[in-house]
Amino acid sequence: MLELAGIVILGIFAQWVAWRFKLPAILPLILIGLAVGPISSLYTENGNKLLEPVWQESTDHGLFPGEFLYHFVSLAISVILFEGGLTLKRNEVLNVGPVIIKLITIGVFITFIGGGVASHFLFDLDWPIAFLFAALIIVTGPTVITPILRNIPLKKDLSAILKWEGILIDPIGAVAAVLMFEFISIGQGEEYTQQALIEFGKTVVIGFSIGFTFAYGLYFLIKKNAIPHFLMNVFTLSAVLGVYVLSEQFAHESGLLSVVVMGMVLGNIDLPNIKELLYFKESLSVLLISILFILLAANIDMEDLYLIYNWNTLILLGCVVFIIRPVGVFLSSWKSGLKFNEKAFISWVGPRGIVAAGIASLFGSRLAQEGQPGAEYITPLVFMVVLGTVLLNAATARLFAKISGVFLEESTGILIVGASNVSRLIAKYLQKNGRHVVLIDSNKENIEKAKAMDLDAEEANIFSDDLTNNIEFSDIGYLMALTASEEVNKHAIERFRDQLGENGAFRLITPEEMKDLDSTPTELLFSKKDDYINLSEVARDYPKINEITLESKEHFLEEIASLNEQSDAIPIFIKDKEGELHIIATYGEETEIGEEYKLVYLGKPIDLIKSPKEGNNGQNGNRQTRKEEDNKVKKEA
Repeated sequence: MLELAGIVILGIFAQWVAWRFKLPAILPLILIGLAVGPISSLYTENGNKLLEPVWQESTDHGLFPGEFLYHFVSLAISVILFEGGLTLKRNEVLNVGPVIIKLITIGVFITFIGGGVASHFLFDLDWPIAFLFAALIIVTGPTVITPILRNIPLKKDLSAILKWEGILIDPIGAVAAVLMFEFISIGQGEEYTQQALIEFGKTVVIGFSIGFTFAYGLYFLIKKNAIPHFLMNVFTLSAVLGVYVLSEQFAHESGLLSVVVMGMVLGNIDLPNIKELLYFKESLSVLLISILFILLAANIDMEDLYLIYNWNTLILLGCVVFIIRPVGVFLSSWKSGLKFNEKAFISWVGPRGIVAAGIASLFGSRLAQEGQPGAEYITPLVFMVVLGTVLLNAATARLFAKISGVFLEESTGILIVGASNVSRLIAKYLQKNGRHVVLIDSNKENIEKAKAMDLDAEEANIFSDDLTNNIEFSDIGYLMALTASEEVNKHAIERFRDQLGENGAFRLITPEEMKDLDSTPTELLFSKKDDYINLSEVARDYPKINEITLESKEHFLEEIASLNEQSDAIPIFIKDKEGELHIIATYGEETEIGEEYKLVYLGKPIDLIKSPKEGNNGQNGNRQTRKEEDNKVKKEA
């Protein structure tokens, strides 16, 4: 009981340590597993491990008798791979660009060939075992990439390439490893005859067919509301486990392939509540990963570590980091437009991930039990590559970014909270003027409209802690809260000012603050006379952003005063002669205006704006008058 509780406690503690110190979770998990596993046997009185995953009759000590650890690992990995398959979107694969497509094709092939050749000659492994090792180290994964990169300001393109490579390569590497393992298992260490190839084809066909069939079966049940909402997540979990077990009954070792295919199919059809399903699977995956990797690391014996305690291990790691990865990246990015230093940085950041370590332990232990020569090297070698690459990248990625010149000294990207019509207009103008802009909103319709305008937009909740984990926000230095909710705007400023708004965090004025303009906070955006209602009405009536060329500081103040008197124009930015945009947060004598500066405003073009006297001639031209009438209507309602 103590050991079982200890695994969960230590696993969640490792996850907290990873979050607190912004490290990949796999690092503390494996280190803790090694500490309570093989390393502990060096100092305990009887030479036993503090945590022994497999029951040992000789010592009367251990958790899982017989092959029960293998079964638990198999089921846990099936859930993790299913969750990875859900994240693989067909349209995202097509939209990520040629570099990423080549990285997950050409790059994967080079890693597979290079890793197989290196491990074969350095450790004298049979070719099938060597290529299984190579298939396992294909995988990087977002769980190791994201913590390393989220605090390194990078250009959007670099962040996107590394992010999508990690997401897309997870299921690809898993499928490659599963297929290689099945090929070895069917051969049973003998010559690969025509019958072995037939059995291999049978396994692949059954894996794909069962995965597709049950994915569409589950989809049909959900669409027909045959499953109550409160059972949706657990029903899906049971379906995944059922598919894995059923597939294993028809063809040995086809279960993992089935669940990966099932996840990929469900992730690419119009499945209701897909987001809820993903959140549940992510939470479950965190718990399973926490338990799994402490068990797997603890299951390694000191004899396994002694196997790789030599210079060949360091040479193999060097081949992976300094030869195989750079060759794959540079060939994949040939004639891509990426600069040499950008290719070098992508080459440097290639930590191996959770799927690699998990499947390695699963396949390594299974093949070792079957007596496959060289199988005992699989688990320790893959763990060595995982730990080596994660430690190397976690410690040096920021420094290497500075040395290679890809580190952004100033984060100029802009995050806009809210993707309403006015937010989309402003974001599009900023994008046309060379600024990286990201819109977030919990309203799916607003996000779809933003994406239709070719804007970066994500459906996200401002109250979620996951917001700062997005590595595509790495160049964000400005925060603009433009929602209709006072609570959301204020929370965005208070919660994310330091992480996403270090260069400036601004929000819209509230109706209450408009009553006392002399004591308003400095974080207010655009104007002290325009709240969300005013902005939305102007954007609805005149959805256009215009520019006025300024001649002097006095001219600027005159134009500001004139625009503030109008009901259909709101000043938002100042553009300098280099084309850089500066957010207008406050107006006054301290505002600097140089030659060829421009005042940017939202609303009616200047040549159509009437003079203040004409505008007030029964036309309700003053913005404050309109505001008072709006309030009057609300009270009457």
